[in-house]
Amino acid sequence: QVQLVESGGGSVQAGGSLRLSCAASGGIFSMYAMGWFRQAPGKERQLVTAINSGGDRTTYTDSVKGRFTVSRDNGKNTVYLEMLSLKPEDTAVYYCAARRGVFVYFTASDYHYWGRGTQVTISS
Repeated sequence: QVQLVESGGGSVQAGGSLRLSCAASGGIFSMYAMGWFRQAPGKERQLVTAINSGGDRTTYTDSVKGRFTVSRDNGKNTVYLEMLSLKPEDTAVYYCAARRGVFVYFTASDYHYWGRGTQVTISS
């Protein structure tokens, strides 16, 4: 059973930056593809970005391309989400997700393990 714990959320002004971390335990991290999702109030959970188990394949939703960067350190069992030029519409709870596999996975139903989320609030 994989456990995921997100950290690094907070409140910043528009244009600011945050770095989220997701620490994994309970599995062989290098065998898991990872994803970051977000859910704003009244909206469905959506994929922000995903990275394959080897860390050489990524995908981003269009609204964050050029601003967000996903990375992973398999030695530290951690995946990161660097968020720059933040906008009010980035406000949401951000969730880390994991599944066994070598590919990049795009939908919430593809993932088997979830963290509890971390709140990101961007003020204008």
